[in-house]
This record gives sequence, structure tokens and C-alpha cells, in this order.
Amino acid sequence: MPPKRSLSRSVRGSFFVEYVRMLRRRKDLHWERELPPGDVRYLHENILGDSWYPMETFERFGVAILSHVPGATLEAVRMWGRFSAGEYAKAHPDLIAPGQPVESLMRLKVLRSTLFDFPAFEIPMLVDGHAIVAMNYQMGKVAEEAACYQTMGFCESVLSLAGAKDIRADFEERSWLGAPKTRLNLEWS
Repeated sequence: MPPKRSLSRSVRGSFFVEYVRMLRRRKDLHWERELPPGDVRYLHENILGDSWYPMETFERFGVAILSHVPGATLEAVRMWGRFSAGEYAKAHPDLIAPGQPVESLMRLKVLRSTLFDFPAFEIPMLVDGHAIVAMNYQMGKVAEEAACYQTMGFCESVLSLAGAKDIRADFEERSWLGAPKTRLNLEWS
């Protein structure tokens, strides 16, 4: 039975399931020693793509992946973001407007509510060739940094799939270093 949606922050099962799969692959580890029992149960349940799951568990899973999965670096997280954007675009063909990077990012902004039930990221500035993505996943420093790198890769892929070239992405502000929000600067031609 899928978890009930609570008043706390939640993430859609279509994202949650990827973290669950990564942890399940590590059959050599005893996750019940690393994670609370309420989290471990998700490793044994069927995760439904359209259901909502607790963001707190998603955060702990992300930190566990960074700590225990070989090769789980921030650059790998960014690459995972790129890959997951492609998969998400296949499942949601309305995300990408071919030849229209600005429109594609606008669509991502609208679709955000299908991924998170809180304003995890916003796009306060979006013009041809330039965007600012403001992120605040409200997690601990390690998980927040990883989530922002994953979002960076996701946005880069959305732009690329829409036909943008020479994509450049860099963080102007980093919440894990004390800024109120993370600000990602995106530029493309």
C-alpha cells in the first residue's frame, strides 16, 4: 500500500524509486544498521511512481548512497541528473519544446509540483540564453549539495534536449556554505 501524503515535504515515487534501486543493489550491506526502520521498509516495498514519499527518507537515502555506493561523487550525481532528465522527458514528452530552451525550462518550472510538493526550486529569471535557478531542498549540507548538483545536471539536460548549445552552469551561491538559497547560473547559445 502506498504511503499517505503527509503535511511534511514529499517527493514523487518516480524520483524516490531511483534511490531505492541504488540501495537495493548493495546486497552486501545491512541497511538496517545504517537507516531507521521506517526507511528500511521502503527497500522491501514496491515503490509507485505516482505516489508521494517522505523527503526526510529521500535525504537519508541520498546520504547513504554518497557514503556507501562506489563512484558516488558530486560529478556522478550531476551526470545522474542529466540521465534522469532524459528518462523523465521520455515519460513526460510535454517537457521538451524542441528548439525552445526557454519554453522547456518554463515547462520544467510548471512540472516541479509533480516532482516535489514544496517549492524545492524556482526559476526567478529566465530569458533567451540565460536563467537563474534558485534551490532550497531544506536538507542537511551533504544532501543539499548533492540535490543541487543533481538539479544542475537535470537542467543542463533539459536545455540540451531542447537544442541549446554551449551550455554553461555554475553555482553563484551555495546554501550548504551558508547562503539562504543556492543560485545556479545557466547560460547557453
